[in-house]
Amino acid sequence: MSRNDALRAARLRAGWRSADAAATALTTRGQALLDDRHFAVSPRTWRRWEGPQPGWPSEDTAIVLHDALGRWPEDLGFTVPPGWIRPEHHEETSMQTAHLLDVTAAALVPGPTATQHVDPGLVDYFQSQLEGHYRADMLLGPHDLIGTLGPQYQLIDKLTRSATGETRRGLLRVGAAYAALVGWLYQDAGDLSAAAFWRGITQEIALRARDPHLIGYAMVNSAQVRTDLGDGAGVVDLCEAALDDDRVVPKIKVMAMQQQAHGASLLHDRATVDRLIDGADRLLPQVTDDLPWGNACRRTPGYLEVQRATCYGRLGLGAEASSLWGQVLAAVPATARRDRGVYMARHATAAAAAREPEHAVEIAREVASIAVETRSARMRRELATLERAMRPWQDAPVGRDLAEALAPVMEGS
Repeated sequence: MSRNDALRAARLRAGWRSADAAATALTTRGQALLDDRHFAVSPRTWRRWEGPQPGWPSEDTAIVLHDALGRWPEDLGFTVPPGWIRPEHHEETSMQTAHLLDVTAAALVPGPTATQHVDPGLVDYFQSQLEGHYRADMLLGPHDLIGTLGPQYQLIDKLTRSATGETRRGLLRVGAAYAALVGWLYQDAGDLSAAAFWRGITQEIALRARDPHLIGYAMVNSAQVRTDLGDGAGVVDLCEAALDDDRVVPKIKVMAMQQQAHGASLLHDRATVDRLIDGADRLLPQVTDDLPWGNACRRTPGYLEVQRATCYGRLGLGAEASSLWGQVLAAVPATARRDRGVYMARHATAAAAAREPEHAVEIAREVASIAVETRSARMRRELATLERAMRPWQDAPVGRDLAEALAPVMEGS
């Protein structure tokens, strides 16, 4: 690398046409932000930052850069030192801890509750609600549903304490499905701490229900969080554990195999990705159970090719992934806006990897409007991946077109 292109692009987006202009603007910004008239950045320092060895700014300067450019130094091409913690870390941690306490309160009712009669018909009632919630998730995105499902799960948990026999086991099974859905909603909203908490609740209830299918489903759910954390080995561990039980229905095997393929892609193992997806495809016609949860493999058009295309994109196989996404998106209905937006963002990234930047920007324009509407963190994360894939063209007209297309999304982040 002959220069720090990330910082240079950020400077140009800010309208600073030269290092001198950038240094002057940052100095003025910093003196006001920090209330320190001695704060200064020289043109020479800025030119060094844009060079091949930018070093690392002081903490105060990092704060000013973030305030001026909307990005922290690690996103601006600086060399990250060991142990770097963003200045906002402690505040964020406190906020996340408080939020997680709220999440916990929504899941767990403390202490014994008054005993009440629990009609067996309530199991069917809660099960019948699930399919509607799954459809609403596809149409609305996560934020509008979290507040509805948390209290419903809390009611199921409360009823389970009074129920007995098969009614109790039925409530445990449906409660696990509700907890899994809430976990998914938090994951889609980008809150992996809350998602992991609810996935843990799912596993606990599945074990209490002594239902091998539900236990396998819970492990696949946890593997999804591990996928978002980039932990390929953890994904493989959980999916292999789910597949170890020969009693599980074909649906669980399909789900575990496709999720294990994601783990393999994180480990850069294409041969295993194809083997697992092909194996899951052979099992898919055997998915005939009437379990109310985990039906995405039947409900989602081109379900397994979606997984293959995602894995190929992660492996850097741009042309192959782009071709697959073209086929998949032709079958995805416009009503499934959140899923369609995620797939299109991945398609755009694959197009960029295939050296088709104009096509990538064309796709990204539609994705941006869906991302603003659904507020899906997954979609924003995919668009951030697209931005990185488009860096070779960031100073070209097509790069500026992308920045313009994604501006509404970044402003709402």
